[in-house]
Amino acid sequence: MTGDANAPDADGYAGLGDWTPDTLAVPGEVRRVVAAPHPVLSRPGGEVDPTSAETVRLAADLIATMRVSPGCVGLAAPQVGVGAQVFAVDVTGHPKAVTVHGTFVLCNARVVEATRWKPGREGCMSVPDLTGDVKRASRLVVEGVLPGSGAPVRLVTDGFEARALQHEIDHCAGLLFLDRVAGAHAVYQRKVYL
Repeated sequence: MTGDANAPDADGYAGLGDWTPDTLAVPGEVRRVVAAPHPVLSRPGGEVDPTSAETVRLAADLIATMRVSPGCVGLAAPQVGVGAQVFAVDVTGHPKAVTVHGTFVLCNARVVEATRWKPGREGCMSVPDLTGDVKRASRLVVEGVLPGSGAPVRLVTDGFEARALQHEIDHCAGLLFLDRVAGAHAVYQRKVYL
């Protein structure tokens, strides 16, 4: 993408612009994170109306829950027991992050371009005792919609933020990182609990 990263492209998509969690204008509440094998984690979430009060509240709750969870860089609606295509990401301050878009929430997101596949270790709040090696695209283009305004967004990212986005999009599709590992040899007991 060239030019102003926040200006709409030919398809009407823009970057995050000046969107922040404050844009939601509702305080988030911390929700309980469900763990596998909870059935909501293995079902694809439904598309949402990003402008509905219910979706805006869910977005605020995801951010609030993520912020009180040490080491958490992303959280999807199924992880708080809601079968919906909504997730929050914030890789700010993570030592592996190079590209950082700050804290944001996307609804009905989809990957439109994925290249430069690399393996990397992943963990998940919904699978607290395990980590695993997962091959993910290290360059990614994602399209989605912002909660509240309903504005369409196209994000171009790479590295760790790209991995976090793919992990959360998988949650919205009913997949855990364990569904992406090459086999039992690529799954490990978690050694550090955050």
